[in-house]
Amino acid sequence: MKETPESRAQITRRGAMKGSIGAATLAALGARAATPVALSAAPILMAAEAAQAQAAGAAPEVTMPATGITMQPGYAKAIAQMAYVWGWPIVNMLNRNAKITQAPYPGLLGGILPAAPRGQVGMLHDYIEPTETFVTCPNQDVVYGLGFFSLDEEPVVAQVPDFGDRFWVYALYDARTDQFGHLGKPYGTKPGFYLLAGPRWAGLKPDGITDVIRSPTALANAIPRIFQDDTPEDKKAIQSAINQVVFYPLKDFTGEMKTIEWAKAKDIPVPQSSDPDGGGGETKWVVPENFFDQFPDALAAADPLPGEEALYGQFRLLIDAAAKDPDLKKLLIETAIETEERVIHPFFEWKHNGRPAGNGWNRSTNNAQFGVDYFNRTGTSKSNMFDNRPNETQYFYTEYDENGKQLTGSGSYAVTFPTGQEPPVNGFWSLTLYNDKHLFHVNDLKRFSLGTKNKNLKRNSDGSLTLYVSEKSPGGDRETNWLPAPDGRFSLYIRAYWGKEPVLDGSWQPPKIKAT
Repeated sequence: MKETPESRAQITRRGAMKGSIGAATLAALGARAATPVALSAAPILMAAEAAQAQAAGAAPEVTMPATGITMQPGYAKAIAQMAYVWGWPIVNMLNRNAKITQAPYPGLLGGILPAAPRGQVGMLHDYIEPTETFVTCPNQDVVYGLGFFSLDEEPVVAQVPDFGDRFWVYALYDARTDQFGHLGKPYGTKPGFYLLAGPRWAGLKPDGITDVIRSPTALANAIPRIFQDDTPEDKKAIQSAINQVVFYPLKDFTGEMKTIEWAKAKDIPVPQSSDPDGGGGETKWVVPENFFDQFPDALAAADPLPGEEALYGQFRLLIDAAAKDPDLKKLLIETAIETEERVIHPFFEWKHNGRPAGNGWNRSTNNAQFGVDYFNRTGTSKSNMFDNRPNETQYFYTEYDENGKQLTGSGSYAVTFPTGQEPPVNGFWSLTLYNDKHLFHVNDLKRFSLGTKNKNLKRNSDGSLTLYVSEKSPGGDRETNWLPAPDGRFSLYIRAYWGKEPVLDGSWQPPKIKAT
């Protein structure tokens, strides 16, 4: 290959990074380069020395932001906007934790939502009630549980009963809403006792514990999901397994399976609503006016991921500067309110979530394993918090028909899965309808989703499956396949639990939504 200044520079950089180019070689290369040696060799030597230092285990010292500065408003606003986007999911988690762990015992908050003191889990015994507003995009395919933990201070035992052939997964979330651990049917998890521990818990694995699962953060929560079909027989059959879905502090571990009859769980009075707007949507878990008061706790809740140290440095500088300047603190509040409206609120539209999946749908991306994907982490926290990992569940969502028109109750729609083209899954799938708040549309049929759980769906003569979506019943045999819609805007949402390869690699596409 003919040597050029560009190729010589590439060779030089590669060698310096490997720490294998000596000073004489560098000088010789520099002498032949188009740029003067005085300008080119010294930086290369410095890079080589830094690479050699790293190879020897000594990380180069990096200057962090200087404290005690007078931060000008434009700079402060730029950092504050990023801080709001970055910290929104963690502040959301902090506030959910604070509310749910007020429960005096495992039970049902307001007779609807599973709740428990810190270190325990509350379980439903049937599908969640349609009036639930704790989290957007609930489903009526599984029986849910919910609990929050402080795992450095108090490790928690998670009981896994024998679920037989039934699909189940215990989704465990850290403070960032990333999942940790692998408990569920997709992983071949065996019945037993699993200890959830924080990153700084220094105890030993007790006798009788099947495995220890570490959370990257002390703050964590669990949402068990156990599939149940839509028949009275299965609602009865699932109870014995659900009654052994029990989480409790390590100090209460005896080696024997504990049982709670969740169908008889006590109701817990509901505290005053956290939604000051009273808009009928999800509880308002992040209040912009209070965000920067809670932001230091958000930083403390999660150590920096690799590459995040610079962000943390800027965020702490911002907090330090605002603490000394009332006008700057006022600017942070104004920025939080503006960012909530201009950046966070648009995530509620499905077109701003994930990536296109074909036929007018979008699909979840990096769900529950977000890392530094702040776009999808914060978008998901706003629109449908607590997704499962992609291999556990893939989500598809849309607000539009095949022509790009908004779905509304004034229209009638047909969603047809051609023969053999229903979502290819090892678990189950469903199509759910949500109102404009991403919550269930309460209807007389008490029907909010259709899919694997339904044993009476009627197929077309060619084996295809058509589901009908409209405010008014399509009548006759079609009513069995009907999802009732509100009179206003709504969206449709497909879940593919434990998807097969076509779901995971994106080659399977959701069907077109045809206006009829």
